[in-house]
Amino acid sequence: MKTNAPLSPPSRRDFLRKGTITGAGLLIMPSGSLFGASAASNRLNIALIGAHGRARAHYATLQKENVVAVCDVHQDKLALGMKAFPKAKVYEDWRKCMDHPGLDAVLCCTPDHHHGFISNWALQRDLHVYMEKPLAITVNEARTVRETYLTKKHKLATQVGMQRHANDNFPRLREMIQDGAIGALKDVHVWGNRKIPKPGYLPAAGTPPDTLNYDLWLGPSPEHPYNPGYFSGSAGANCLNWNMYWDFGIGQMGDMGSHTMDLVWNVIDAELPTSIESTSPEQFNPDVTPVELTSIYQFPKNSWRGDLRVTWYQGGAMPKSPFPWVDLNKIGHGALFKGDQGFVVADFSKRLLIPYGKDANLTYYQPRAESDLTPPLGHFQEQWLQACKNDKPSETACNFEYSANMIETMCLGLAGFRAGDGLEYDGSQGQITNIASANEFLTKPYRDGWAMTG
Repeated sequence: MKTNAPLSPPSRRDFLRKGTITGAGLLIMPSGSLFGASAASNRLNIALIGAHGRARAHYATLQKENVVAVCDVHQDKLALGMKAFPKAKVYEDWRKCMDHPGLDAVLCCTPDHHHGFISNWALQRDLHVYMEKPLAITVNEARTVRETYLTKKHKLATQVGMQRHANDNFPRLREMIQDGAIGALKDVHVWGNRKIPKPGYLPAAGTPPDTLNYDLWLGPSPEHPYNPGYFSGSAGANCLNWNMYWDFGIGQMGDMGSHTMDLVWNVIDAELPTSIESTSPEQFNPDVTPVELTSIYQFPKNSWRGDLRVTWYQGGAMPKSPFPWVDLNKIGHGALFKGDQGFVVADFSKRLLIPYGKDANLTYYQPRAESDLTPPLGHFQEQWLQACKNDKPSETACNFEYSANMIETMCLGLAGFRAGDGLEYDGSQGQITNIASANEFLTKPYRDGWAMTG
């Protein structure tokens, strides 16, 4: 039977999400394989922004998709990216790259001070986003990205590059504590021992090489003179030359802190803290984030635990060990969970249960059956790619709601350090309520011509 109504062809994104072509005898299986036609039609068109360094860890996974654009401010690094993806169009400015025709997704490996901007621009263009950590470097950046994401989470897949989350220890730790291995959860301590002291921004030294667009590297950051020291690190670790400066990053809060706090965040089911208190033996340096810092966060109770204190330590500050024979300093980046029946000490791959007290005989704890364990997450980047193509885009492990809440919390620790006093926080409004002047620490200045929305 004929009909007079014209049939609108499905959009490419609808095709990718539903995985079917009606009337053509073709079927896309959940694995992404396409029977009856070229598998290329089930690939995402992706822009790789930041072509080298951390980006190299994504090359193999991206080879399975269509990398149609590669962007980098370093021409020599761009050449390396083009060697891996020779058919891609080249860009220097990510703002122009974002409007490459036919894009489905963006994968970003730029310096930290671009992350919130690129995330929000991509979401506003209805693009899936994989963003290397940290998601943002201010409270307001995190809140802006989360607000945009929440309006689009039904159709856009997001993931922040906290790839250690794929370790099996993450779900086992969550199950152990939520199932009552240490009784009622009372207190959490989490730490990282990295120290990278710097006196201040590097002084002017020479001129940028012809192969580097230093103005675009600065991007939204206020002006700072060129110094080759910002670029002297090895590939994948160059961030250690600039991420401790306030205009380029948030130090260990955003670096290893993104990974280590994730170990805790995955367990405690928190959103935002109600109070923050940060202390350090260091005086505030307007150029450089603190090396040693202790930040105490208070979180309200939820459906399975009571009010909870979480304390972050960095740069040598450490919690007290529960027992003299447990040396927490042997764990460079780890967490200690305290309950009313015992402790769990953990790093990214291992966990140790320590019952205590005369009643700590573990008869109160019944481990769940093997059949009830959380399934393995699998390949972290691949989880995002599959989420881009299925009907559950928000179910990635480190989506922009989960990750924005966590990095907003970390940034609040730095706001407390700058305020020099305890803060009361209204997470619904994004406002510090007891020290009005401290709200200026929730954002930072940006250069003219750069905006979070665009």
